Parts: sequence; structure tokens; C-alpha cells
Amino acid sequence: MPELIVPTARLRDSWLESRDEFGRDTHQDGTGVRLGPDPDTPAGFAAWVDGLLALADPERPVPEGWVHCTFRWIVEGDRYLGAIALRHELTDFLLDAGGHIGYSVRPSARRRGLASWALGEMLVEARNRGLDRVLITCNVANVASARTIEGGGGVLEDIRETEIGTIKRYWVRVSAFSGSEPSAS
Repeated sequence: MPELIVPTARLRDSWLESRDEFGRDTHQDGTGVRLGPDPDTPAGFAAWVDGLLALADPERPVPEGWVHCTFRWIVEGDRYLGAIALRHELTDFLLDAGGHIGYSVRPSARRRGLASWALGEMLVEARNRGLDRVLITCNVANVASARTIEGGGGVLEDIRETEIGTIKRYWVRVSAFSGSEPSAS
């Protein structure tokens, strides 16, 4: 049974397998991978995970261009399946293109409802943090992500050109979320 956990250096090998599944230089939404040291070494990976955890602490300063953020990993036992992140506020860039929530599921774990389940759980977290609504975006060509967002209650505000491409921008009211089980689809 999948679960959402706080990032941990214990899952380094599985995370690296997932990264290689995506492709070494492929962006993975919701992972925070561009933050900090190179995750290939054990020390670098541990430092990167520590950096992810630090971003959730409102008492700690964040790096330039970042906001406080809660990261969770989607896992099954010791197998890393993906990541989801809830940004606690929006910068101009996040309002335009990035949104409050980003997520990705490793290719071999897709089509199991994991993204929809993790999104529902993170919407509960957003509600618990006092957010009334959250912005979630996806590339206009990412039909699966658009379906996930719409299934989570996303209402399309617009489609726009941004510095990261053509983006669909959805708003989700979070008051109705109580969590869910992943579907078998």
C-alpha cells in the first residue's frame, strides 16, 4: 500500500533508480531536485534531503527564489514512486507558471492513481495550513496531469505562455478534502 512520507536519505538507491528512469537531466516536478548538492553521492544526497526538510520550517530562511515548501515522497515499502510538494505561498513566477503544488510519479509506477491520491492528500495538507484555494499548473501537452488536476477539483482559469512553456492554470478550493485511498486504476 502506498504512503506519503517525509523525504529520507534511507531511500537514496531507490530515488536514484527513479531519477534514471525519468532520465538524468529530466525535470521532475515536486522533487526540489534543483536545490543544493549533487544527489549522486551519499553525502550529497543526505545534504539535499536536509535542504528539503529545512524548506518546511517557517523559522528558517529559504534560498533566493524559493518559498517555504512541504515535500512528501510517494513510497511503497522501500520503493520510491514519486514526489509531491506544497509551496506555502506564491512568488510572481509561481503565480504565473509553477503553482502551489507540483508532483511527479516515476514512469514504471504510473497509471495506478498515485498522483490523484497524493494530490488529494496534499490538498488536505493545504487546507490544514489555512489555504482556501491552491493553484496547480501543468504543461498544456500533459493530458494525464490535466486529468489528475481536474479530478481533484481543479477549475481551469487560463492557458498562457510562460517562461517554462504553455501552461494550463487551475485553481482548487481545498475546503472539501479529507484524504483518499489510491485507486487501482
